[in-house]
Amino acid sequence: MEKDRHLSPFVYWAQTDTAVTLRVELRNVQTPDVDLQEQTLSFSAVANGAQGENKYGFNLKLLKPIDTEKSKYRILDRNVEFNLMKSEIEFWPRLLEDTKKPAWLKIDFDKWTHEEDLSDEARDIMEDYPDLYNRVQAEEMGWPTKRESMKKVYLFLYNLWQFIGFIYIVVVMGTRYLRDGPASMEGTHLNVGWMMRLCFITQFLEIFHPMVGYTKGSVFEAIVQVGGRGIIFFCLIEGEERMQTKPVIFYLYLVWSLIELVRYPYYMLRVYDVEISFLTWLRYTIWIPLYPLGFICEGVVVLRDIPYFEETKKFSVALPNKWNFSFYFPNLLRCYLLFFLFPVMYKMMTHMYHQRVRKLAPPSWKKKFE
Repeated sequence: MEKDRHLSPFVYWAQTDTAVTLRVELRNVQTPDVDLQEQTLSFSAVANGAQGENKYGFNLKLLKPIDTEKSKYRILDRNVEFNLMKSEIEFWPRLLEDTKKPAWLKIDFDKWTHEEDLSDEARDIMEDYPDLYNRVQAEEMGWPTKRESMKKVYLFLYNLWQFIGFIYIVVVMGTRYLRDGPASMEGTHLNVGWMMRLCFITQFLEIFHPMVGYTKGSVFEAIVQVGGRGIIFFCLIEGEERMQTKPVIFYLYLVWSLIELVRYPYYMLRVYDVEISFLTWLRYTIWIPLYPLGFICEGVVVLRDIPYFEETKKFSVALPNKWNFSFYFPNLLRCYLLFFLFPVMYKMMTHMYHQRVRKLAPPSWKKKFE
């Protein structure tokens, strides 16, 4: 009955002799996809439900045909309502062709008209799903499940930790610059590198968050963003001490930190559905100047590191060896600069641009770009 890729929302149903009504308990429904056929109804959308903001959906195989031309649905602030007109005037003994009832499908007591059938159906549901009443009450009152609560606490603390870490980096860098001026740039990595290291190590958790359903983002995008910065920091900066004293490290750390000082507070508040309009605007706008600056600084780090790694042969593998394999790390850096730096920058900025359009643009613009 359910699509595996969706969470199932609570659905309440009732009927008269002429129609079937469905009430889907989802709030703030976005990008709904409805497919209504003569005897099937498929629905999916991103919305707030029992498992927080997620993608929900269901697929119903109805007991008897309906009139698709006369049937309608509407999206409200707190639910989605379907009014399905029956092809023939009759009272259905049940809603679905399958006699087994899903746990998320329940009776809409307020709209049911046949008391005798109501009592039988209600008794069957409670016998089949003894914990259903508590689950329905918790969802309707907005009480999160224990798993949902722990997930939110974890995500809130994770984003808070990252926010505090990058605040420390910016404060230390700013204080040193105000005191010593440009001369402070040489000691940037020495003074804040340890905190940057801790932040980046924990950022690797962001690759696993979408894997376990904690966030909605793409695993591939997380790998590209976190992995790319990880290579720049752990291999090219920490792997070569002479690079750590260059002024470009100051500018790179500053750009990285300014981006994260907006991103993490935004996600921290979104965990509990709190949205500050200015912070949202900043989250989807600050990347416009900072992303190109960050890529340029990263490119400078790669370019400056090539002669160092040619000299030290670090991360390179030379022949002969027992694997009969050779690898020259400076050539990889050259290939990245020549073939991947600008395409990756274009891909990331295009992705952020589409996110900005979906989040900030007026409805007419959203339709134009979707």
